Amino acid sequence: MLTIRYAAAFPRMRINSADPGFTSTDFNQHRGTQTVEEGAQVIVRYALIAVDGPTGGFFDREGAEP
Repeated sequence: MLTIRYAAAFPRMRINSADPGFTSTDFNQHRGTQTVEEGAQVIVRYALIAVDGPTGGFFDREGAEP
């Protein structure tokens, strides 16, 4: 809900949430099913989004999540 509220408050910015998935890190004792590079893909994709890209959404590696 916070993402949606920020996106509405700042319409000239693209504000989204990104889920990196179950990534193997020290935080989970490397039990994740994907590498850090794989987990970072969605974060980088939406950090570099174009000015006409989506806003107020929640995304994972596969795309938009409900």
